[in-house]
Amino acid sequence: MPVTRRSALALIGGGSVLAASAGAGGFLATRTPHAALAPWGAAGGYDDARLNALSWALLAPNPHNRQPWQARLIGSDALRLYRDPARTLPQTDPFGRQLTIGMGCFIELMSIAASASGHAVDLALFPQGEGAGRPVAEARFTAGAASPDPLFAHIPTRRTNREAYEQRRPAPAAITALEPHARVITDPDDVAALRRLTWDGWLREALTPAAHGESVDLMRIGRREIEANPDGVALGGAFMETLALAGLLTRDSQRDPESRGFRTGVRIFERVLAATPAYAVITTQGDDARTHIEIGRRWMRFDLTATAQGLSVHPLLQVTQEYAEMAPFRAQAQAMLAGEGETVQLIARLGHGPRVDPAPRWPLETRLRHG
Repeated sequence: MPVTRRSALALIGGGSVLAASAGAGGFLATRTPHAALAPWGAAGGYDDARLNALSWALLAPNPHNRQPWQARLIGSDALRLYRDPARTLPQTDPFGRQLTIGMGCFIELMSIAASASGHAVDLALFPQGEGAGRPVAEARFTAGAASPDPLFAHIPTRRTNREAYEQRRPAPAAITALEPHARVITDPDDVAALRRLTWDGWLREALTPAAHGESVDLMRIGRREIEANPDGVALGGAFMETLALAGLLTRDSQRDPESRGFRTGVRIFERVLAATPAYAVITTQGDDARTHIEIGRRWMRFDLTATAQGLSVHPLLQVTQEYAEMAPFRAQAQAMLAGEGETVQLIARLGHGPRVDPAPRWPLETRLRHG
């Protein structure tokens, strides 16, 4: 379970931790994983319009930061996109629905970025049919055929913000801008009910060893691990490395519900979730792979629009997940949020959050297929 500095200081021996940080001196002063964050600065630096668009697209949000995308350039104006078969979430996303939504986010960000250079993207989904190893999409770029999408300007500052939010609700104008992409819930009673549901679902996952263990396995603790594997759950920076040095942040402690580190993480998330003034929800009539791609595209536009409005977002994926232990909470979400024939696909926190750093990314060159 990710632990954030802002929340943790109030819950873990703050004085002793800060003293340990000061004692570590120069070591902790250099813990920012600059190499893992370099793709954020490298985006847009390519002459080929396809590579340029891809360099922005890899900044898209995605489940557990798995970055499941791969691309192969075709000829001089096209590419094929694949979902990396090695980047799965078999415990929490057994059918690949959430990872496919992540591919939709990537596709939408690629299209928005292409428009910034005047390129239209003609997209064919699942051109060889669905199935393992087959392309998710084929895209053809046409120069001079598109106007720049205004959301492009907000890609560099978009973040997933897992911190506590201010209690004030989003302004009516912001809600109006967001609602073409997702339903925004601000009614206090409805928000309180969703807080309870998302908390119950989060706690069930934290206490389900296989599901929670999947997150623990993907933890990257400290700069060295993050730069070696700039994906998964990044726990970096001077404060996190201080916790690791003090023995408060270890994989073993995060697996053990009786450990101080685990209990601290639970209290932190409960406090974060309580500081949620609004939720966003996406439901759909369909529930197939094409629908999941479309959800990702919608979410990407919602996320960027929220950024433009000065708002923060934080998807809470637990109660929409499709493993056995989560079934009761998924059913509650359906009863609470879905209309007739609809499926709840995505639930997220929405509000005014503090500034947070970008998430690590693999360089574009590592996401390209050759041959």
